[in-house]
Amino acid sequence: MTVRLDTLPNGLRVVTEAMPGLQSASVGIWVQAGGRHERPEQNGIAHFLEHMAFKGTKRRTALQIAEEIEDVGGFINAYTSKEMTAYYARVLSADVALALDVISDIVLNPVFDPKEIEVERHVILQEIGQALDTPDDIIFDWLQEVSYPDQPFGRTILGTAERVSAFARADLTGFVAEHYGPDQMILAAAGGVDHDAILAQAQAIFGGLKPVGASAIQPARFSGAERREVKDLEQVHFALAFEAPSYLHPDVYIAQIYATALGGGMSSRLFQKIREERGLCYSIFAQSGAYEDTGQITIYAGTSAEEIGDLTQLTIDELKRAAGDMAEAEVARARAQLKAGLLMGLESPSSRAERLARLLSIFGRVPDVAEAVAKIDAVTTADVRRYAGQMAASPAALALYGPVQDAPTLEVIRAGLVG
Repeated sequence: MTVRLDTLPNGLRVVTEAMPGLQSASVGIWVQAGGRHERPEQNGIAHFLEHMAFKGTKRRTALQIAEEIEDVGGFINAYTSKEMTAYYARVLSADVALALDVISDIVLNPVFDPKEIEVERHVILQEIGQALDTPDDIIFDWLQEVSYPDQPFGRTILGTAERVSAFARADLTGFVAEHYGPDQMILAAAGGVDHDAILAQAQAIFGGLKPVGASAIQPARFSGAERREVKDLEQVHFALAFEAPSYLHPDVYIAQIYATALGGGMSSRLFQKIREERGLCYSIFAQSGAYEDTGQITIYAGTSAEEIGDLTQLTIDELKRAAGDMAEAEVARARAQLKAGLLMGLESPSSRAERLARLLSIFGRVPDVAEAVAKIDAVTTADVRRYAGQMAASPAALALYGPVQDAPTLEVIRAGLVG
């Protein structure tokens, strides 16, 4: 498989990876404008804009957008993250040109019909309401807020109901003008693709656009605090976070292996000790996420009000113990899980296209998969133990939701970790 990259004079990057033998392809546009690019009064607008892209363009109605892709058996979708907004489609190889035409149309030519804005505003308000009614969703938004308080990075992607209710057409067009330039976009495609054909089409569609320049973003500062929301639920929802390395930090793979060994699967420490041995919960896991200038290791569990104290103490014990007795077998298993997840994911053209865009935005190039595998293999048990010790002594953030009146506080957890 071959990665090819070209950059148009206006800054648009076109990157493809041909996957021989595939009859399908994934193609999309990744815009380097997400939740952390919003000003406080704009919170939620990147996500609102993603919704509005499918509500009609100068050339197509909302129904025509869906029909043109589905008429050829494909599908089209989008998402908003902290650092990017993506618009993508999966189609048969013969229909890549059509998919790119539709995607570029919704990105470059949305009409933002006032009636459709009101319809979609209602949809997003329903989405916000649904999130508030889903404890194991909303608790991660709250954890983000207390990890990075009063910062774009800590705000919810959906925005607040108050903000979403106030957005007008001018807010949408203003955000597009500020961020949706060719120099802030990556066109990525993988599968049964022809790079030269995609490049020629990209030149025809995007070549005349003017760059907008990169917007300055506020650096993320992990400080850590606690949010405790009392509600009459069946379970206590517990989420604990520590700052982790960014994509560019040399410890990023160490953090991922540590999180996997700690709570990444059924054989992990937290799962075995807290669920299998003690039966204190149904769901418990740890995960590591990385971004441009920060990252997070998050631990989540759901348990009863009567058992949250025991669950918290066992979590503290495992965090402390990992610094001293993390075994080579555990690290080897975590390395294998991480590599398998990476390599299995790359069998999908959608995952390949996502990887191309994400890595290009981070590094300005697309490192070979073997490079990532080598870095995973280079992580030693001593590295993981060192990292575990550092993390247990670092600031933390805590979110609790449910019957949490008597749940341990963040101060109790911190004292337990350093004691």
